[in-house]
Amino acid sequence: MLSRAGDPVRPGVRLAVDPGSVRIGVARSDPSGVLATPLTVVRRGRGDLDALASLAAAEEAIEILVGLPRSLSGREGPAAAAAKRFAADLAARVAPLPVRLVDERFTTATAHDALRQVGRDSRARRQTVDSAAAAVLLEAALESERRTGRAPGELLRPGAGQ
Repeated sequence: MLSRAGDPVRPGVRLAVDPGSVRIGVARSDPSGVLATPLTVVRRGRGDLDALASLAAAEEAIEILVGLPRSLSGREGPAAAAAKRFAADLAARVAPLPVRLVDERFTTATAHDALRQVGRDSRARRQTVDSAAAAVLLEAALESERRTGRAPGELLRPGAGQ
């Protein structure tokens, strides 16, 4: 059941992932869908999908949101294509858990700014910016759901040739 605009979001923990070429930032919401907090960073490569599936199970997530990098104009380039492939692979791995692609413009920049404001130097930021960017993505998705009453982003269907 979807909420109406202005109603609380659907109950349940959500995970957001910000897939990079080296690291995957992961954030989680609280069960009421109000707060988004950085959770961890998963090393990209062999076993990363299994690690994310294990996190989703441990957190009892109702869905996983994957960041879709677009240009300022909304165009999708090579990074977006890579994110779509990653999301499709993740959807196949965690099915029947829903996986959604969500626009992630500005998430990393916003996370860097927030960490800079709390006094983190660039070396310290590198270690936490990926999960912080995932939290920014998740906050935006939760706000979108509150505002529109609809689940955010584009639902992936495993095996549908995204």
